[in-house]
Amino acid sequence: MVKMEIRLSAEGYQPVNLGYPSRDYGIEILAEKAISPALKKCGGSKEINFVTHSLGGILVRQYLSTHEIPNLKYVVMLGPPNKGSEVVDKLQDVPGFHFINGDAGLQLGTGEFSLPNKLGAPKFNVGIIAGNQSINWVLSSLIPGRDDGKVSIERTKLEGMNDHIEISTTHPFMMKNKNVISQVIYYLKNGEFERTVKNNN
Repeated sequence: MVKMEIRLSAEGYQPVNLGYPSRDYGIEILAEKAISPALKKCGGSKEINFVTHSLGGILVRQYLSTHEIPNLKYVVMLGPPNKGSEVVDKLQDVPGFHFINGDAGLQLGTGEFSLPNKLGAPKFNVGIIAGNQSINWVLSSLIPGRDDGKVSIERTKLEGMNDHIEISTTHPFMMKNKNVISQVIYYLKNGEFERTVKNNN
């Protein structure tokens, strides 16, 4: 997220870009370990925004299901498995999957144990960016419909979301994509994504 951080700083934002041990805990614990320290670094900021990638979006949803942030303004999610991912359904029993993805990874399926599907509609303003290109055709073959190599476009969507847009980018690189970054900045300033309407007359 460094490239995103640099651009946000140039636009006058004060980004807090903290890592978290994504393979060491389940989503409930990760949400606390990732978000609470980040909020402390925000200090007395008048407005709080989140820009997340993949699992990060689920951590924010989990955190906000049990905490209130009075000065929260916008949440922008990049490639979030908001309805889980079929990749987890089909590969979770493959040797090495848990080692690579941890407990949190096992919670990102689409079935009855899917934590994202239990969190419900958001009570905050969220815009979602979905990638529609893939460099991982093996994983894409496991996903119905169009996808970014990890998550289908349809499963990035969330009931109650404020806006949703597709961009030609892949899951692992979308946070570095210049069009994605521009859309993130536009959303943080306007509360919606930028759409160019072409006049064919």
